[in-house]
This record gives sequence, C-alpha cells and structure tokens, in this order.
Amino acid sequence: MSAATIVGSGPNGLSAAIILAEAGFEVEVREAQSTYGGGARSGELTLPGFLHDLGSAVYPLGVSSPFFSSLPLDKHGLRWIQPPVPLAHPFDDGGAVLVERDLSATARQFGSDRQAYFDLFDPLVRHWQPLVAELLRPVIHLPRRPFLFAAFGLDAIQPAHSFITRKFREARAQTVLAGLAAHSILPLKYPLTTAFPLMFGAAAHAAGWPIAAGGAQSISNALAGVLTSLGGRILTNSPVDSLDALPTRDLILCDVTPRQFLSLAGDRLTDSYRDSLKGYRYGPGAYKVDWALSQPIPWRAVECARAGTVHLGGSLEEITASESAAWRGEHVDKPFVLLSQPSLFDPSRAPQGKHTAWAYCHVPNGSTVSMLSRIESQIERFAPGFRDCVLARKVYAPADLEAVNANLVGGDVNGGAFTIKQFVARPTLRRYSTPLPRVYLCSSSTPPGGAVHGMCGYFAALAALHHRDRRPV
Repeated sequence: MSAATIVGSGPNGLSAAIILAEAGFEVEVREAQSTYGGGARSGELTLPGFLHDLGSAVYPLGVSSPFFSSLPLDKHGLRWIQPPVPLAHPFDDGGAVLVERDLSATARQFGSDRQAYFDLFDPLVRHWQPLVAELLRPVIHLPRRPFLFAAFGLDAIQPAHSFITRKFREARAQTVLAGLAAHSILPLKYPLTTAFPLMFGAAAHAAGWPIAAGGAQSISNALAGVLTSLGGRILTNSPVDSLDALPTRDLILCDVTPRQFLSLAGDRLTDSYRDSLKGYRYGPGAYKVDWALSQPIPWRAVECARAGTVHLGGSLEEITASESAAWRGEHVDKPFVLLSQPSLFDPSRAPQGKHTAWAYCHVPNGSTVSMLSRIESQIERFAPGFRDCVLARKVYAPADLEAVNANLVGGDVNGGAFTIKQFVARPTLRRYSTPLPRVYLCSSSTPPGGAVHGMCGYFAALAALHHRDRRPV
C-alpha cells in the first residue's frame, strides 16, 4: 500500500489527508501541538466553562466549501448554527445596518443606494454555488462558468475604496462595504480588495455566516472523524523539524507556510526556489482578545444582538486609515474591529446566563504594541458599559498567535498577503509542487488562500496524485 505523511493538522492538512486516504493511501498526519486543528480549535481560554475559539470563529466559506459539502461532516458531529443576522454594522448615531440573509431587506436600509446594492449582489447571490466553486480554485484555471467568473473578476480586481465611492453615494453603504473589504487585510486602495466585499457580502445573503456548534474544534473533529473512518491516523505532540527525519513515503504534503518549509527542507531546495520562498511576503497580523462576560454585550443599537458578527468602524475613511496603517507598520487609535458573539446563538459556549465574545484588529506583522484598550474603547463606543460586563479576558498578540499556530507568521491569519503577485503565484508559480520529488505544499499559502474551507489541501492532494500517477484526477 502507498503511504503518505501530512505535516500539520489544520483544515487544509486534514483535507489533503482525506483525499489521499480515499485514494487508498496509508495516511499519517503529524501535528506538533497537543491538539489537532490548526486555526480551527477551541478551548477554555479565560474561565472554566467558557469555550472560546482559538483562531477562526465564523465560517461563510466553510459552509460554502465544495469539498466540505461533499463530506459526511454532520455524521461526525459538525452542526452549523446560523445566527438570525450574519452581520451588523453599528454607527455613532445609535443606529445600525443589518446585513440580513434577505437581500431585498438589506438593500432597503441603504436609502438612495438601495438599488445599487441590490443590483451589485443579486447576480452573485443567484449564482452563488457555481461562483464559489470558481473562486475557491487556483486563480489560473479554465473556468467552468467563464462569463460568470469574468464578470466577477472585472469588479473584483479593482481597489475597494474607489469602487465603493463610485458605486455608492451615502455613508452607510460605503461604510458597510468598507468593513467587508477590510477582510482582505490590505490597504483598501490596493487592487483586488473589491473581491472581498463581493465574496463575503454575497456569502452573507446566499449561505450565511455560520458558527460551528460547540466551537471551531467541531470542524476539525469532524474532518478527523472522516479521516480515521478511512483508516488514517493523527499523531499529536509529534513535531517535524526536518523532512530528513521522516520515514520514506510515497508522498509528503506540508500544511506549512514558506518560512517553515524553508526550515523543514534545509539545503535540499534549489537556490531559485529558496530565494522565491524567502521573498514571500506576509501581511499584517492580528491582535486578538477573548472575553468571558457576565451578560450579552450592551449594544446601543439593540438589533446588533441578532448578529453573529459585528464590524466596528465609524466610516469608510476610518476603516481605510486603519487598514492602511497596519500595512505601513503603524497603529491607529480607532482600529477597525471584527467581533463575534457566539454564545448568543450557541449556549454550549458559556455557563447559563453568561456569554463569550471574540474580536481582533489588524496590526503590523509581528507588532508588540498592546491594542487591548483601543479594541475595548471601540466596543465601548458602540456598546457603552461593555467593560463592566468583563469577567476575564485572554489577549493574543501576534507572537502569541504564532506560538499556538506556527502558520500564523507574525500574526498573519491568511498565510501571506493577497498582493497581485501572490494572488497569481502563491507562494510561487509552482503552487503546490516543490523542487523535491513527492513533496508538496498544502497550506493557506497555496491557492485559493486563507479561510477555513479545505480547498488548498484538496487541490494539493489532487495535484500530488496527478504528478505521481501521471494521469488526470
């Protein structure tokens, strides 16, 4: 029987392992940490009984993933919880925009921009499943829906700031779209940033922004359940420091970013490939805080309590300034904050009557500046009295995030910046393959990139099988 080793047990590593196990390989996953799952893990980070997500928390692309949808994850314990409202964006005047599942209901909140909003998202929502299947593929591919893919791409490649101000006249629509664009973790005046509001906005209407019942670990547990049902095994507390230390395998797939792969491969790489990996650029980092709360967040706009995710940024220009500063190596007093409040919809996250919250802002890669007071001030701005609800908090600066997940280099949660160059060649033009025979990359540093969807591992495993057998898969 052919054998394969997967280095790293994040969603991409587990997805690659499943594909190889389905192809008849004897599969072993090696994980350095005591718990598998990479960025999809959960634990009691603050107080006993309060369950927090260590990395990711909300999964619009997880529920939309073509690969995840093909697996019996529900039979292995995964249950998606859809908050009544995917996203809320409060404003200083005490009001808020709710990005509802209903596209028309959302559009009506934008006044004179309502038709522009509806017209922008209606075709994306109506064709969401074929569209997401195109978007979660390597960028260089033969589209199955070429006109749909091209129409999306013509808008997506534009800088978000100019696209938003050209399409929308009123501040509310501009601000909501800017918050969605900030998921790019790029300055909003950079090319490609429009892809993010289009993708995440359409996902909110078409598929929702769900959380996983019982926390992010449930996703990893379900993937692990599928893998073990196919005969694969996962070894935790089993770090790999060098590829030379691994036994001979027909295939080795590495769920690691370029920096770790340089260390794993040592002097076995060609000079040109090594130089390409050394030049790979990581994006801004995340500064994350988890809270145990005595009560729900006291939003001034009470309707925010219906949303699983809340974006905190007062205007298009404020959000633009925040994201540009992180890219330049600077910190702002009013950072754009992304917040999740899962215990409102999943009572397993906290003791009865108590709650949890999770939030982060973008900071320069590897930043050592504390953003705790600035994040909490942004929450207080829209929810006066928030600090009075805090029972305990756990702070993760970029170095802390990297310590619990080596793929979060300098706190970068996307496995590398989504610049034009790294959008097309991620991490190099080789994509999944390396100069080493039978050795492949399968992390979020490969196409289609960050978020929990497993598609990097899926395509990496298919590429490995194709190269090994010299036949289409």
